[in-house]
Amino acid sequence: MPLHTGIKQARHLSAAKAASLVRSGDWVDYGVTLGQPDVFDKALAARKAELNNVKFRSCISVKPRAVLEADPEGERFFWFSWHFSGYDRKKHDAGISHYIPVNLGEIPDYYRRFNDPVDVAVLQTRPMDANGFFNFSVTNLWHRAIVETARLVIVEVNENLPYVFGEQNGVHRSEVDYVIDGDHQPASELPNPPPSEVDRAVGRLIAGEIEDGACLQIGIGGMPNAVCSVLLESGVRNLGVHTEMLTDGIIDLYKAGRVTGAAKSLYTGKIAFSFALGSRDLYTTVDRNTDFCCCPVDRTNPPDIIMQNDCTVAINNTTQIDLQGQAASESDGHRHISGTGGQLQFVRGAYASKGGKSFICLASTYEKRGARKSRIVLNMTPGNVVTVPRSDTMYVVTEYGMANLKGKSVAERAKAIIAIAHPDYREGLEREAREHGLIPKGYV
Repeated sequence: MPLHTGIKQARHLSAAKAASLVRSGDWVDYGVTLGQPDVFDKALAARKAELNNVKFRSCISVKPRAVLEADPEGERFFWFSWHFSGYDRKKHDAGISHYIPVNLGEIPDYYRRFNDPVDVAVLQTRPMDANGFFNFSVTNLWHRAIVETARLVIVEVNENLPYVFGEQNGVHRSEVDYVIDGDHQPASELPNPPPSEVDRAVGRLIAGEIEDGACLQIGIGGMPNAVCSVLLESGVRNLGVHTEMLTDGIIDLYKAGRVTGAAKSLYTGKIAFSFALGSRDLYTTVDRNTDFCCCPVDRTNPPDIIMQNDCTVAINNTTQIDLQGQAASESDGHRHISGTGGQLQFVRGAYASKGGKSFICLASTYEKRGARKSRIVLNMTPGNVVTVPRSDTMYVVTEYGMANLKGKSVAERAKAIIAIAHPDYREGLEREAREHGLIPKGYV
């Protein structure tokens, strides 16, 4: 990152003074995960009665947001999210959080190309370093694009965030209007439950397809992380990592010496990622560690960048898949759950990589209101959003096996997917597939 020599000198303000700069009708950008502000958020919530129609952009909130708790009916503050966390989902269920459909790697371009309005940007950062930069810590993503387009830039400093090296991973004091002293709380952690037996069964199948020197992308969730724990037990070596999210599973592989990045063409020798969310151990490991490079999301997620590393392996979770290979990973009918994230971009980028592979994984069944249901279906749940089109799906993996759909006809796809469904549902799925013409009469 170049050293700036701008003339602007950021002024220190109290959180209350900074919050007073927000006006009715403003767009306020809160950034992502650990980059979301806390003391500013509380100060702005205290002004609820004075404000109307304040709109927020956010992503993956890792703790309750004071502005939403202060306005439980969503009448004055309007929350728009690029990707839901569990908290964002609950607020969506209550009608006060709203999703913005995106491919995550395109978001910096939305700010720059379409001039998405940002009246006030408030980002939590590290305190200023010796070169005049406020480090974004483990959350780079599109924070640079926010800074470049915002009318006012405010940073809330937290000395307990890890300092993370990267590409454009910070904002210079010459670009900052105001600085708030934060509460310096430890970085929020994301629980990492142990993998279930189903997770491990899927993990073993995928791990068997990963070779020495492969470059990994690991999505969020227990099943993709289970692949990491299985790889620890295997003999695979010299792995690379080029991912959107840095997880504890990747940290475990790194600490075991399995990740070198030596075979990568892009960010050779580095673990490249756009944001990290996990345990205290993860944050301690990346702090001032030159093996890690935290990048803007438009340097990790576009398929034409992903494909530059040979043997890229993308591992992502889904919640429902139909017999033609469409994967719905972000909704349950009209109820929004998470987001497209980088899933589709990594599916495409990994396939385009020389020797690359893309895996969509899921448990074959789930429990709902005490009844077991199949995640493999003839037709999607009404209202379900397709995250990965059938034409892009490569490997589909359940605890019962793996199917490669590339180059297969609709009939072949249906047969292959049915073969990895739970045994109790296979006969019914095949009957439905034949009744609706997916599998021709007499086809074996």
